[in-house]
Amino acid sequence: MALSNPAFSNSPAFSTSAVKAAQLSRPTTGDLTAEQLTELYSQPSATPAQTDRMSYEDTIVKIVVSFAILLGGAAVGWVMPVLLLPAMIVGFILALVNIFKKKPSPALILIYAAVQGVFVGGVTFFFETLYPGIAVQAVLGTFTVIGVTLALFASGKVRASKKATKVFLIAMVGYLVFSVLNIILMVTGVNDQPFGMRSAEIFGIPLGLIIGVLVILLAAYSLVLDFDSIKTGVQRGAPRIYGWTAAFGIMVTVVWLYLEILRLLAILRD
Repeated sequence: MALSNPAFSNSPAFSTSAVKAAQLSRPTTGDLTAEQLTELYSQPSATPAQTDRMSYEDTIVKIVVSFAILLGGAAVGWVMPVLLLPAMIVGFILALVNIFKKKPSPALILIYAAVQGVFVGGVTFFFETLYPGIAVQAVLGTFTVIGVTLALFASGKVRASKKATKVFLIAMVGYLVFSVLNIILMVTGVNDQPFGMRSAEIFGIPLGLIIGVLVILLAAYSLVLDFDSIKTGVQRGAPRIYGWTAAFGIMVTVVWLYLEILRLLAILRD
């Protein structure tokens, strides 16, 4: 399932090979005496921190730290929206670097969080200027989707499956093609509508509204895949540093979800 999110795809900690490596690295007890075995099993269990393995608690801390820095960057972007374009370019480059690095770099992930925050803050300021109150609505909408998705995943009512993930990947490719084509048409002036092809109507309903709802569902399923990857990493005893990969993956998905909700609300306002 880790292949569904680029943030997890290049991390060996979330692959099947990681299980085999972990099994090979475990000590065997076949050559120990009865006394040695008794002494071994009477010792207190080591914590994930002591074994330098991923844990839910440590991963949550990394996620919270990353989002705290992202929010700090968003405050800067809100005050200085002129930084929106530079932050978008730098954030895109840092995202690619973090995705293709085999071993996560906490420093690069936190820098990405700060820069991406500046971009999000600038975009939010732009939309808030056009549609007063939309920022609060987008934030509440994002927290609602995250909360519902997390609750359903924790209860076991929603799980990632191979079939659903294939449909998800096909839909993502289609949405990517649509988005690139839409940007080209808007930049070249072929389509001068505020949201490009999204402004077109089908039976009186804006196309952007229909696509927006579907994409938010895709983002919610992406969160399910992210939660599943974190669960897999913890169960497989992945190295503790890969908690930063989890933080990066969650951050990418949540920012995407927030921007889609922001755009959907703007289309509704229009």
